[in-house]
Amino acid sequence: MRLVLVIALVLVFTGPSWAADWKALHEQADGMSLKSAYDLPDSPENRYVLGLALFNAYKNQEAQEVFARVLSKNPEMYEAKWGVAEALRRSHDLDEAEKLSNEVLEGAPDFAPAYITLAYIKYIRMDFVSCIRLSTKVIRMGKNRTDLTNLARAYSLLSGANGMIAHYSGPLSKAINGSQVMTNLKRAEKLKPGSAAVLFGLGSYYLLAPGIIGGDLDKSIDYLNRAAKSDPLFADVYVRLAQAYKLKGDNAKYELYLKKAFELDAQNELALDTKSGKCKYLCSP
Repeated sequence: MRLVLVIALVLVFTGPSWAADWKALHEQADGMSLKSAYDLPDSPENRYVLGLALFNAYKNQEAQEVFARVLSKNPEMYEAKWGVAEALRRSHDLDEAEKLSNEVLEGAPDFAPAYITLAYIKYIRMDFVSCIRLSTKVIRMGKNRTDLTNLARAYSLLSGANGMIAHYSGPLSKAINGSQVMTNLKRAEKLKPGSAAVLFGLGSYYLLAPGIIGGDLDKSIDYLNRAAKSDPLFADVYVRLAQAYKLKGDNAKYELYLKKAFELDAQNELALDTKSGKCKYLCSP
């Protein structure tokens, strides 16, 4: 009886080993090559790290398969369920990604990556108020409760949503939300200096902001080129580069970079929006 009680207490206070520290697993994956991730011994934790490393390499279908296999053997592993949801989001299946992410948060309300997945979905759907709400939840968790990459993503998403609300709103909202765009980008940059996502955000700001509040086409191109160098598979970067060169009157580079974006992601929302000329997500100041 005493032994059973001890085992029960251990399970209560430590939980399953694979769920012990998702934050550490995300940080491990961020510092690991894909080859190293493939070479890890087989375990739920290591397969989870492999899935994250596959995301970093834009191998989304393979990542989804890895997470699905882990989930099939460990149905209670909400991290793996989120991995499937995030793979679906990256494949543009937003409805199913949203459903699974919400299911994850019902059982694990402090799991920051699921909030980030939902925030991206809300941004794509132009529900910028919800994007801000979800991003802010992660920001409030701070460094102790989430990994730096997702915390930086939260600030970047907050910045982007602020900018979109400022663009579509009246003068007062423009002033309030517009003033937060660069502030939050700088917070993201402080967390992850040199990251492609942050460089993309800064490049987009200098591209889309009016000159009176800091817009600078040449500075935009510099930041976006640095983002492309840091992450050559980041399709959104090439869309913004295409827009920048179109503003410069260089239609050849506009076509070149837009084609590159579609080669990387044929369903990329920003590329489709730009090609259609609708510019819901903005194309120029």
